[in-house]
Amino acid sequence: MGMAAIESKESKRLPGLTARQFFPILSKGEKAQLHYLDTAASAQKPAAVIDRITAYLSHEHANIHRGAYSLSANATKAYDNSKLRLARFLGADSEREIIFTKGTTESINLVAHSLENYFSRGDNILISLIEHHSNIVPWQMLARRKGLNLSFCNISPSAEFDLDDYKKKVEELKPKLVAMTHVANSFGTLFPVDKIVDVAHKAGALVLVDAAQSVQHCELDCSRIGADFLAFSGHKFYGPTGIGVLYANSKVHHLMEPFQGGGDMISSVAVEGSAWADFPQRMEAGTPPIAEAIALESAVDFVEGFGLKAIADYEHSLFVKAWELLSKEEGVELYGPATRHGAESGCQVSIISFNLKGVHAHDLSTIADNFNVQIRAGHHCAMPALKHLGIASSARASIGLYSDISDFEALIDAIRAARKMFR
Repeated sequence: MGMAAIESKESKRLPGLTARQFFPILSKGEKAQLHYLDTAASAQKPAAVIDRITAYLSHEHANIHRGAYSLSANATKAYDNSKLRLARFLGADSEREIIFTKGTTESINLVAHSLENYFSRGDNILISLIEHHSNIVPWQMLARRKGLNLSFCNISPSAEFDLDDYKKKVEELKPKLVAMTHVANSFGTLFPVDKIVDVAHKAGALVLVDAAQSVQHCELDCSRIGADFLAFSGHKFYGPTGIGVLYANSKVHHLMEPFQGGGDMISSVAVEGSAWADFPQRMEAGTPPIAEAIALESAVDFVEGFGLKAIADYEHSLFVKAWELLSKEEGVELYGPATRHGAESGCQVSIISFNLKGVHAHDLSTIADNFNVQIRAGHHCAMPALKHLGIASSARASIGLYSDISDFEALIDAIRAARKMFR
């Protein structure tokens, strides 16, 4: 199903059951009853994305930026157009501010390596306790290499970001870099990124925003947010795996050294040394993920065909209904800011973290699978946050634009079966 279908009157309605038809795994045969509630880990793919990557690999493939023949020139144009499309989507000033990587993890590692000369021994980096491991471990590794100090902002007992503690630590530590998530993958906590960036910049710090759990759920504008770096993964944005995006503001390009060396990131190579290509090419050594980048453009078209505002409104409405269902269920303990503010407050985006009394999260996930419900279980790559809150592990249900209330009704059936089984 191509983009023409997405632009039809039918697709202009709020997503939900009308969106499921565009996802082959959710709309055909036995898979029509699949209740996929693990979008935070990886989103399912619409036919438009699958068709685009298939068409490119079947009929259009060649290596880019090198060939003098038409197949290569056309592939180069398609790849470069994808970068232009992402720049417009993110509100970047130029496609030169868009770097393609393998995913959010590589994007953050790229920043950590490229800024090594920006730091001096004893400098401070500030992150939060609720970060994904991908926004903790690269800074720990950098701190060991360079003799830096890595500090953590507190979170509340309901997994909220402690803005007062953040302001205090920025004032005390004068960090050279602040790296924060926009939405926490463990508890759905929504961070006040505008305030985080403003406080950090006033203190002279660079800011990286991990947008892996937000860019597909709400409208983002890099120019408005003002962060120096913003990263997300294509596979969480209904695109392919193996493609990520790093926005790097042009004002910080002079601080960044190449992450990797090799072909296509140089302007010249001699036995005496090498000179780098311009941005962003100098940060993309070797053959890039061409097919994945081109298909990611189709994912952007798909999402914008519905409209991020419509998606956000629908997902919030579904979140409220799902939270109410789970909160009324015997033995279910819910975690996150909505426990304090209420699901209607908008303090979470798409993630519900919970446990069922007397049932391990992994057992619940296995039982749910028997009901064709897919949920995540474990520490969600957020071990410091769960340890701080005294939670060994949790179950997590996460929403995508194709989710609907029937997914959560099936989850309730699985919870009731688990409760009987372990009673």
